[in-house]
Amino acid sequence: MISVCVCELHIMMSWAIGTLAVGIATLLLVQRRLYPYFWEDLLYYARVRRVGTAMMARMKRGVVTYLQCFELQARNIPQKPFLVFEDQVLSYRDADVRSNRFAGVLRAQCGLKHGDVVALLMNNEPDFICVWFGLCKLGCEVAFLNFNIKSQSLQHCLHSCGAKALVVGSDLMASLEEVLPTLMHSGIDVCVAAERSSLKNIRTLLDRLDSASPEKPVLDAPPPNLMDNFLFIFTSGTTGLPKAARISHIKAVMCMAFLRLCGARASDRVYLTLPLYHMSASLLGIGGCIELGATCVLKRKFSASQFWKDCLKYEITVFQYIGELCRYLVNQPKTAEEASHKVRLAAGSGLRADVWKELGRRFGEIQIREAYGLTEASIGFVNYTDEIGPIGRASYFNKLSLPFEFLKCDPQTYEPVRTDSGHCIKVSKGEAGLLVAPVMFTNPFLGYAGDKAMSEKKLLRDVFKTGDVYFNTGDLMLQDHRDFVYFKDRIGDTFRWKGENVSTTEVSEVLGGLDFLLDVSVYGVTVPGYEGRVGMAAVVLKDDHGLDGERLYSHLINTLPPYAWPWFLRVQTSLDMTDTFKQQKGRLVQQGFSPHTVPQPLYFLDAALRTYTPLTAHTYQHILSGERRL
Repeated sequence: MISVCVCELHIMMSWAIGTLAVGIATLLLVQRRLYPYFWEDLLYYARVRRVGTAMMARMKRGVVTYLQCFELQARNIPQKPFLVFEDQVLSYRDADVRSNRFAGVLRAQCGLKHGDVVALLMNNEPDFICVWFGLCKLGCEVAFLNFNIKSQSLQHCLHSCGAKALVVGSDLMASLEEVLPTLMHSGIDVCVAAERSSLKNIRTLLDRLDSASPEKPVLDAPPPNLMDNFLFIFTSGTTGLPKAARISHIKAVMCMAFLRLCGARASDRVYLTLPLYHMSASLLGIGGCIELGATCVLKRKFSASQFWKDCLKYEITVFQYIGELCRYLVNQPKTAEEASHKVRLAAGSGLRADVWKELGRRFGEIQIREAYGLTEASIGFVNYTDEIGPIGRASYFNKLSLPFEFLKCDPQTYEPVRTDSGHCIKVSKGEAGLLVAPVMFTNPFLGYAGDKAMSEKKLLRDVFKTGDVYFNTGDLMLQDHRDFVYFKDRIGDTFRWKGENVSTTEVSEVLGGLDFLLDVSVYGVTVPGYEGRVGMAAVVLKDDHGLDGERLYSHLINTLPPYAWPWFLRVQTSLDMTDTFKQQKGRLVQQGFSPHTVPQPLYFLDAALRTYTPLTAHTYQHILSGERRL
């Protein structure tokens, strides 16, 4: 009797286990078909949660700010190399002591105190970071300046952020001679990171550094608030004067997690060639190394020809990119170094799909982590999958970390479309929409210094309910049916022609697929007698290649609708770029397609001949008069 019961129990258990196994297999099959990225989404969310838990644990121990995170690493791993610059190596402890000395000298020289704003104008070098941290130890708010700005922009930047003092790198002093009397008249103290200066009334720092105290200065100041301003970072933009974005402590600390979220480790050596005045380098790059306890190999300036040689020399395992940096790499002649490096991870933003594919094909098994982020706000994405093209994902788990939405907007004004009740409308999957994110503790927006109108313009109110406030990124995104997010365009870069919206990003990627084009910048220009703007492209030809108008025309027919074709081309030797590799289109748009204002060769799409032909003054006049229709 007992044996029969045991046998029946065994059969029931086998049946139950079999049923359970079939159920699990069925669930996994359904999940794989309907939610193929479920596990990747869940694992990334778990990583974000672990990073957040670790950050909260540090804060409970009093490690709240970016600077305090660095000081913690200086205590925990004092001898580990923090910065490698050319033949110079600074450990975490070295950088901490040097920043303490700078703090003492700057306080003695300029009388700086808690709350003062100090501008920093330096090239990439270790002392950029040591001066920055030294100022933070005094409780100052630091404003990073683009080292390429001219006198008018410099004065604008200093005025807008309310700088009391300016610290300049020794190699940039010559650029200040013209504006120096104005700065002195405005009461701005100017210090140079040098032992001597030929200019009068300039305070030197390095000659006093060795005698300064290696200990951190004692401050009589309240503990920092995470919502307080930490930095001013000027948005480079492509037109107009720079805007001083206020960066909060919480934003800076959150940025420090970027490299870890991309898969970097404490044992990595991170190659940083981007300018330190840019958020990508200072907060994501340097901050990411600090958070990991990794080593940063700092380069004064990006060099495509030297890139892989440096990767070999310094045993680089991770590099950070932005914009067109990777395009410059794939357009370089092949070298032995590019096949024998140790790079396993590249993290950044702005990587076009065609370059992405070529990067993987040519340089080996480098894991690409394409991301999206903003200087002014914390909303961002990371593409943690191997899918080429998207900037990230918009699954259920992604929205748990940092909420966001994509709004329907007017195709003419790009203002959000609102219902009769005054609220905004979400777009459907597969439809481009305006990316917005609620203003909250983890996504603060402190505005632009000295520009309340522009600050208010970035905010949307009463979006989904009365009283809510969202940050308007000004970027058009598309969420596909698999929940991948694609960057479509920045408002202002999109133009309208023949009643249709034309994406400059899409057209640039299509043209970039032609083997005789090195670089492309697409924009819209006005034509008398026509509504909207017609497409035009500035192109750079590869060495030993000419413009093949027939191939280009054939390529357009097969890849783009007629309204998106660039009707005019200007052939240049290079494109105007910002220092973060953003294309500058203001001058191109202003000059239009006139042979009288454009010094470079111009071409016109001749549909009858199915090619691009030189744009003569005669043809130009016929277009203006309407004799030649577009």
